[in-house]
Amino acid sequence: MKDKLKKLFSYYKPYKLLFYSDMFFAIIGAAATLVIPLMVRYITSEVVYFNENKAMETIVFLGSIMIALVLVEFGCNYFIAYYGHMMGAKMEADMRRDIFSHYQKLTFAFYDNQKVGALLSRITSDLFDITELLHHGPEDIVISIIKIIGSFIILANINLRLAIVAFVFVPAMVIFAVYYNKKMKTAFKRNRARIADINSQIEDSLSGIRVVKSFANEEIEMEKFHKGNDGFLAAKKISYRYMAGYHSTLTALTTLITVVVLLVGAKGLTTKTVLVADLVTFLLYINNFIEPVKKLINFTEMFQNGYSGFDRFQEMLSIAPDITDAEDAVSVGKLKGEIRFEDVSFQYQDTNEPVLSHINLDVKAGEYVALVGPSGVGKTTLCSLIPRFYEATSGKIEIDNTDIRKMKLDDLRNNIGIVQQDVYLFAGTIMENIRYGNPDATDEDVIRAARNANAHEFIMSFPDGYDTDIGQRGAKLSGGQKQRLSIARVFLKNPPILIFDEATSALDNESEKVVQQSLEMLAKDRTTFVIAHRLSTIKNAKRILVLTEKGIEEQGSHEQLIQKKGIYESLYHMQFQ
Repeated sequence: MKDKLKKLFSYYKPYKLLFYSDMFFAIIGAAATLVIPLMVRYITSEVVYFNENKAMETIVFLGSIMIALVLVEFGCNYFIAYYGHMMGAKMEADMRRDIFSHYQKLTFAFYDNQKVGALLSRITSDLFDITELLHHGPEDIVISIIKIIGSFIILANINLRLAIVAFVFVPAMVIFAVYYNKKMKTAFKRNRARIADINSQIEDSLSGIRVVKSFANEEIEMEKFHKGNDGFLAAKKISYRYMAGYHSTLTALTTLITVVVLLVGAKGLTTKTVLVADLVTFLLYINNFIEPVKKLINFTEMFQNGYSGFDRFQEMLSIAPDITDAEDAVSVGKLKGEIRFEDVSFQYQDTNEPVLSHINLDVKAGEYVALVGPSGVGKTTLCSLIPRFYEATSGKIEIDNTDIRKMKLDDLRNNIGIVQQDVYLFAGTIMENIRYGNPDATDEDVIRAARNANAHEFIMSFPDGYDTDIGQRGAKLSGGQKQRLSIARVFLKNPPILIFDEATSALDNESEKVVQQSLEMLAKDRTTFVIAHRLSTIKNAKRILVLTEKGIEEQGSHEQLIQKKGIYESLYHMQFQ
C-alpha cells in the first residue's frame, strides 16, 4: 500500500504551486470560521454591558471585521472550489494520458483476453473518483484538523468540562469509521468490477447492433443487459447497506453531541458554573467541529471510492507489455523485404498446443507468396509474427539478415502494410481515414493513393467527395468501398512488405475483381504475403505455401501443386466442386 500511495501522490508533483496554494487558502478559510464565534462570545459576554455609544461603536467595528472574515472565507472557498477542482481535472487528464498510453503499448495477446467496455471503465469512472480524492482529500483533512483542534483548544479555555463532554464522542466516531472502512473498501471494489462488466456488455451489444437486429435478437440482448444490470444492482445494494449504517450512525452521534452538551450546559446554568455566553459559544463551536467530522466521514467514503479506483488503475499499469524494444534495438530505414523464418514455433500463453511448429522459410525481396490451408493451422498467426504482433515462442525471424527482435518496433512496423478481411475505419472523413497511412501526406498524396486503389471514382460520387463522413466504422460504405479505402491507406504508407489477410473473401464477385486489381497494383515490387481463402485469387502466384498442422507441407506454383495431386489439389477441387 505504501508504494501505491507514493505513486498516487506523485501526480501532485507538476502542480505543487497549485497544491500549496489550495492548502494555504484551506487553512485561511478554516481559521476565519474559528474566529467568528469568539467575536460572538465577546459581544454577548462583554459588549452588551458597555454604555450605548461605546457598545454601538464596538458592534459596528466587530461587525465590519466579521463581514471581512466572511469575504475572506468566500474568497478562500472560491479558490478551493475552482482552482482545486482544476488541479484535480489536470491530474485526471494526466492519469488518462498514462493509462491510454499504456493501452497503446500492450500487445494483441493482451487484447485477445479483454473487453473494450471494461478497459473504457478504467479510463472514465475510475479516474473521476481518483481525482475527487486527490483534490478534496488533502484539503478536507487540513480543514478538518484545523477546525477540530482549534475548536477544542478554544472550548477547553472557555470551559474544560463542557469541551471534554463535546469531544468524548470523537474517538467512538473514529473507531466506528475504521471498522466500516474495511467493509466499504471491499464493497466499492466489487462495484467497480460490476460497472466494468455492464460497460463491456453494452459496448459489445451496441457495436454489434446490426447483427442483433438482423437476427431479431433484441430480447436476448435485453436479457443479457438485465443480468449484468441486476449484478451491478446487487453489488450496489451491499455497498449502500454499509453506507446507510455508516452515515446514519455517525449522523446520530454528531446530533447526540449537541444534545448532551446542551443538557450538561443547561445544568451548569442552574448551578451558575456555566455562563449563558459560554453555552451559546459552545453551541456555535459544536457546529464548527461537527462539520469537519462530517468532512472526515465523507473523506473515508471518498477514499474508498478513489483508492479502489486507483487500485484498478495501478493493476492495469502493472501489466507489462510482453513485446517491447530490446535494449540494443537499432533503427532501420527502408527495408528491402528479404524475410527468413528459422525453425520458428509459436503457441499462445494460455495453451499448450503449438499453433506453428518448426517453420523454415526464405522469401526473397519483392516475392509474392500465397498461404493456403485449412482454417486454424496458423496462416494469420505466421504473418502476425513478422510485425511482432505476437512473439515467436522459439526460433527467429530475420528481415534483410537482421533479427526483427533487434529492430525498433516502430521502424519494423513502418516497413509493413497490412490489408485485412475485417477493415477498421475510424469515425471521420474519407480524407482522414486514408491519411491515417501517413499523417504527413498532402491532399494530393491522398488522392493519388485513392486513384491507385481504384477508389477515387466512388469517392467523387459522394456530394462531399473526400470530406464525406463515413460514420462509425465506415457504416455508410459498402464492403468493397471500405476495402479499397484500406488499400489506399497502405498505398499512402508505401511499405516494402505487404500482408493481405483474406482481403477479398467477404466481397461479392464484382467488388472482389476491382479490389483484386488494386491489391495486385499495390503488391508490385513489394514482398507480399497473401492469406487466401478463395484459391482462384492466387492462381497466378509464383509461390504457394500449403500450411497444415505439421507446418509447410507443400510449396510451388499453382500448376506444380495441381500436378502433385496432394493437399493443394484436394483443396482446389473441393472448392470448385
